[in-house]
Order: sequence, then C-alpha cells, then structure tokens
Amino acid sequence: MDKDNCIERQHMAELCIMIEGQMGLNWERWQRICSAVEELGFDGLFRSDHYRNPEPEYEDSLELWTSLTYAASHTKHIFFGPLVTPITFRHPTMLAKVAAAVDDLSGGRLVFGIGAGWNEREHVAFGVPFPHTGERFARLEEALQLIRLLFRSEEPVSFQGQYYSLKEALLLPRPKRAGGPPILIGGNGIKRTLPLVAKYADEWNAVYLTPEDYQLRRGHLNGYLAAQNRSPKNMKYSMMTGLHFAKDDAALKGVLEKIRARRPDTNNLSDLELAVFIRQRGPLLGTPTAIIDQIGKLVDCGLSRLMVQWLDLDDLEGMEAFAARVLPQVRRM
Repeated sequence: MDKDNCIERQHMAELCIMIEGQMGLNWERWQRICSAVEELGFDGLFRSDHYRNPEPEYEDSLELWTSLTYAASHTKHIFFGPLVTPITFRHPTMLAKVAAAVDDLSGGRLVFGIGAGWNEREHVAFGVPFPHTGERFARLEEALQLIRLLFRSEEPVSFQGQYYSLKEALLLPRPKRAGGPPILIGGNGIKRTLPLVAKYADEWNAVYLTPEDYQLRRGHLNGYLAAQNRSPKNMKYSMMTGLHFAKDDAALKGVLEKIRARRPDTNNLSDLELAVFIRQRGPLLGTPTAIIDQIGKLVDCGLSRLMVQWLDLDDLEGMEAFAARVLPQVRRM
C-alpha cells in the first residue's frame, strides 16, 4: 500500500486483548485473563456485553459491569472497558453512574464503550424490547447527550428527549476525571455511526476493516469532524478485529484447518488463497512476522490502538507466545 496516502500516526501503537464475554466467560477464566493481560504487558483488556451469544447454544456469560469492577480493583496498569455496552438493556443514567464509579475505582483507566445494541436473539430470550434500527440509534444519541450532561455538569441539569429525560439531576460523587471517562463509539457505518462519533465520542473504534476500508471511513469521519469544528488530532483511533495467530508455519497449518472446518465454503482454497480470503475480510492471520506486518499497515494509516479478539479463553499459553513474539515489535511502531 502506498504510505503517501496514509494518515499521519498520532503516537506509538497500543495492543489490547478483547474477550467475547458471552462465549464461556466465568469468574475463574476472567480472573486468569485479567492477571495474564497485565503481567504479559498488554496495554488493555476489553470485553463484549451480552446476555448470550447469537448461536442456539448457551454458554457462560459473566455480567459485564461486575467483571469490570473486578478489573478495576485487581489490576494496576491496563486500561479496560466494554466493546460495547448497549443502551437497549441498560438505562443511560445508570450507565453514567456505574461508568463514573468504575473509572474512579480504577484510578482513571476505564474506556467507556457504548452502543445501540444488535443481538436480537438475546433481547427476545430475556424479554428486552428490541426497537428497529432507526429508533435504536435515536435512543443512542439521546443517551450520549444525557451521559455527557451528567459527566460534565457541576450543577443539577434537566433534559427532555423523546426517549429519556432528566429533571434537576446531578451525578454524585462527581467523576474524578474532568468530563468523566472517555466515550468510545464502535462501528463502521458511514450514515449513522460516524456522525455520532464526530459529535459525541472521544474514541472511534472501527471493526474488522482492512487498511483500505479503514482509510475510506476515516476520510468520511474527518469530514464529519470538520462539520463539528473538531480536529481529527483530538480523536483516539482504534479497531477491534479478529486474530488467527500461529507460533510457526506448522501451527499455521492447524489454524487454517480449523478455519476450513468452520467455513466449508473455503475447502477448495489453497492455504495461500485461504489466508488472503481471511485477511481481505479484516482479521489478522499468520505467524508473528505476518501479524506484525498487518498491524504495521494499520498503524501507518493512523490507527493507534488495536483490540484483537482472543476467542480461546483458556489458551493463556498462546496468549503468552503472542505477547512475546508480537508485542515488542508493536511497541516500536
């Protein structure tokens, strides 16, 4: 890729672990993961917020904010947060209180990811209303307005929206961080998500993008930021993406076979063709050298924080190998 077309990087890249909390997460696993992520030197730990996974089978799904409270009090250095917590089953005023409290408990290490919700199956299963897309995004915008008011106002505030309201409301104790914890909005949508990022977010979290797709959406975001009289330099740029990590070429064979088992439509592809097929859809795939090269291309395009999905919650040995082989190189980017 032509680096002349890439966006100037802000600072050294940060590498984080992202856990799908609805895919078997329980207290024993979470405690081990929190310790491992901090001890191995990763910058952060993030997790999803779901009642259940989209598939028919139920797995352990540790409640998000309880687990983040544990992370706040049992780690010292890593930042952490939800990717993302949905307003469909969490009222924004309670989200503001909980987020401010967890951030204070951690000494200011929470990244407050918030979203519109998408997993219809879990809403139906647990009796939570699931409005149409337009309403969910309208609710999200009102929630963002309301949360920012509560974070920033030293005096009681009122707000009247279509879905939420405040009447002489004041968040106490006041957040120790001025303005409250930074707000992250995740997603790639050009028409709905990116305008909200430009208006309300401190961090944009892209999802599963190639460098080319990332640049395209970053260009749209810059236009929305300009319309809000905001400088792109004041935004944090991150991405959550998949990871297929192999310690060596022999292990890569096994990784590719696992992908074929889950994707029968790829059985006719050679190993090289399959690797290209996966990478074109955003995820990182390969041995340490290949992974480092893929991360470098994203960093060259202005990405400053990467959250990689670690789906095998018990594979701490693999996480250790990933940290040893990849993390030092990312630190130099």
